[in-house]
Formats: sequence, structure tokens, C-alpha cells
Amino acid sequence: MDSQTIEQITKMVIETLSEQQQHDTKPMISIRNPSEPFRDNSSLSSNGFIPIQEIAPKEFFEDFDEKYANARRKTPARIGIGRSGPRPLTKSLLKFRLDHAAAVDSVYGEVDASLLEKLGFFTIQTKVENDKETYILRPDLGRKLTQHAKDLLLSRCMIQPQVQIIASNGLSAKAINANLENVYLSLVQSLESLQLAMGTPFYIEQGRVGLMDDIGEVLKPTVVIYLIGERPGLVTAESMSAYICYQPRHGTIESDRTVVSNIHQGGIPPVEAGAFLGTIIEKILRYEASGIKLVEKEG
Repeated sequence: MDSQTIEQITKMVIETLSEQQQHDTKPMISIRNPSEPFRDNSSLSSNGFIPIQEIAPKEFFEDFDEKYANARRKTPARIGIGRSGPRPLTKSLLKFRLDHAAAVDSVYGEVDASLLEKLGFFTIQTKVENDKETYILRPDLGRKLTQHAKDLLLSRCMIQPQVQIIASNGLSAKAINANLENVYLSLVQSLESLQLAMGTPFYIEQGRVGLMDDIGEVLKPTVVIYLIGERPGLVTAESMSAYICYQPRHGTIESDRTVVSNIHQGGIPPVEAGAFLGTIIEKILRYEASGIKLVEKEG
């Protein structure tokens, strides 16, 4: 459509609206003020339209920031973000969409290979075999090693280590990229100061927490500590967890695992987390238990 045609249509619409305004003294529809009592205006006026009460427009005040300021300082959760009618504010909606996109990117992202090489981690595969959709839909495959992975562990790793450190992207590659180096280096320093022996560290592509049991059957470690990316949320997509288990084997139940979660810059700082994890491992070795059994033995 050319500019001349657009100009003609616009002129016609304006002329039509002007003629209607000259003949109509009342609007055909309006909005009743809900704070005022309802008035029955069912009778028709002389011009055939229903006369509607005219009300002054209501102003919108953004007073929610002040009201919820104290609570918002104590949590990153979305509270007191306000709304305009039934809809969220534009800035709140855009922030929500940005955080959601970051979470999706984290699930489908990749761990930096140079980071693993720098830390001395070699890589093995689960039965998922580099398919993200299968990893999400079939959690059971992420709990099992391929035969090739088992053979690789037997050829490259120490058997029956006191502490076996492993890592996996899990559901957040960003968590590993952001936190693994600081957590791992701090953890190693903590274990060395406690005079605890470590096995050969390695990385698992698309592993699940239950994979600890399969690894336990192959390497027979006393304790396994598993650094894995958490399911990303809308607060952060970089949160990592550490699962620790005493002698994990097939048949180990979830309550036998000790977990420290929320490891990221906005939660438990990575360096502090690594040092703290070393003390937990020392305690697990002392009591020969982890998870609920550790809590029971501690009294």
C-alpha cells in the first residue's frame, strides 16, 4: 500500500469519527466505577443509546517498591514487582523472559573444554551419548556408564581411593563453568590439609546423581564427592551442588547421600564451599556414614 492510499484512508476515518462525535452526546460504552453503588441505567435515551455514567480516570501509583523494599533486600525472589491491571509491568516481564532464556541456555550449553584440561579432568560418557533431549527425557540413562567408560576408568584411575572427586554438567553447564575451578582447588587444598588421599578426578558428560553408584562399583572408593550443575531456576542458572556418599554402590538410597547445594556467587561462595566440603568428607570418614545415617551417628 502506497503513502497516498494510506493518507486517503486516514482522512476518511478521521472525517467519519468527527461526524459521529457531532451527533452523539454520550459514549456508547464506558466503565462503571466499582467503588460507587450500581445505578440502573437500563432505560434508553432519546437517541436510542444507554446513557452511561461518566467517571474520572484512576491514576496508577507504583508504591510497591517502597512497601516491599525490606523483603526484597533479603531475597532474590520475585516479590513486590508490581503490576498494571492484571498484567505484569513491562520491565518485570522482560526480566522474567531474560532469566528464563538464561536457564534454557544453561541446560543446553556446553562445559568449556579448556577448563577441564586446565584442572586435569578427563571425560567419560554415560549411556545418554551426547543427546540433550534423551538426557532430559531418560534420567535413568544418565545414571549408567557405558562399557567403554568403565574400561577407561579402570585403565586411568586409582582403584579404592580414599576420596574420589568427580564432576558433571548435569542440568547446568554454566554452573560448572562458573564454579568448578574455585570449588575444586579449594577442596583439594582442604583435603590435603586434612591429610586425606585423593583418586584421579574426571568429568562425566550428562551425568545424573545416581551415577555415583555405578562409579562406586567400578572404582570401590571410600567416599565419592560429586560436583554437578543444579537444575537452573529464574534466580540463577549458575548454581552447583555437591553430593557426598560413603561407599556408594548399587542399592544405595537417596537418603544415604549428603548434599550441599546453592553453590554460586549469590549463595555459598565457591571457595568457601570447597573448604567446607573437605570438613564434611573428614566427618563422613570418621563416622563411616553419610546422609541420614551420618546425622543419626552424630547424635
